[in-house]
Amino acid sequence: MRQSEKESRFMKVVNDSRQLICKVCYMYATDRDHFQDLYQEVLANIWVGLDSFRGEAAISTWLYRTAINTCVTFFRRHNTHATAMTSLDFAADLEADDSSLRAEQLREMYSLISGLDKLDKAIILMWLDERSYDEIAEVTGFTRNNVATRLHRIKSRLARQSNR
Repeated sequence: MRQSEKESRFMKVVNDSRQLICKVCYMYATDRDHFQDLYQEVLANIWVGLDSFRGEAAISTWLYRTAINTCVTFFRRHNTHATAMTSLDFAADLEADDSSLRAEQLREMYSLISGLDKLDKAIILMWLDERSYDEIAEVTGFTRNNVATRLHRIKSRLARQSNR
């Protein structure tokens, strides 16, 4: 693939999937600077891996896998503690409309999700993006039934925490 073709393809993928990439990075970021680092790292890995993407899975599945693996690897490489809670006041900017109530609900949801372990964050994030159980299973390596069970437990845990 010529450089200009790759650049065009990369820009299209990033522009079309910006929200997906940002959501994954938000869920793993500990603050704004960390978010920026993660986002740049994900973009770099998308750039590097774009030539090897064969289209055997949906591009969104490949992007989820790339983004999640990048964030998890970043944590390992930089010895970032998985228990670090993030202040996600800025996360609602992703989807907030004019409703301050909706923005507050999004902040609460992202805050609760930020307390989950890395894998549970990935699973609930994909579910919230209306990915099928099969697609979530493909990204995580779990069986479809295991994804369903985990999702049920995650949603129950989040519901209990939001009622506190």
